[in-house]
Amino acid sequence: MLLPKIFPQTAEQRALQLERSLIRMEAKIGGQLFGELSKGHRREFFCLDRHTWVWHEEWLDKQGHQQIMTTKYNVRPSGIVKSQNSQSYQALSEAEARNFYQTTQLYRSRMDAEYSRLLQAA
Repeated sequence: MLLPKIFPQTAEQRALQLERSLIRMEAKIGGQLFGELSKGHRREFFCLDRHTWVWHEEWLDKQGHQQIMTTKYNVRPSGIVKSQNSQSYQALSEAEARNFYQTTQLYRSRMDAEYSRLLQAA
């Protein structure tokens, strides 16, 4: 191919591109953990880094306007806090923390299965 010769990528750029692709794949699979989606609804849930989880949803309200909610969970030594739509961080209630833990365990289980499947296919 001529394009890679004109616009060569460094190993670092290829690694970053691969990481972004994997996060997009994980976000899509993670979004399926919460059940079926209605038409016009998009959900993603993924682990961004060692301490940050993201739950992102987009949907159309009854008037047909797009609504967006992004919740970031930050896992700290003192507990888990969340921020919705870039607001200030708030501590999770005990019930929220329990649900978050169960969801992240299910997420990790699904990701392990998916990566095992991909490695076996390679």
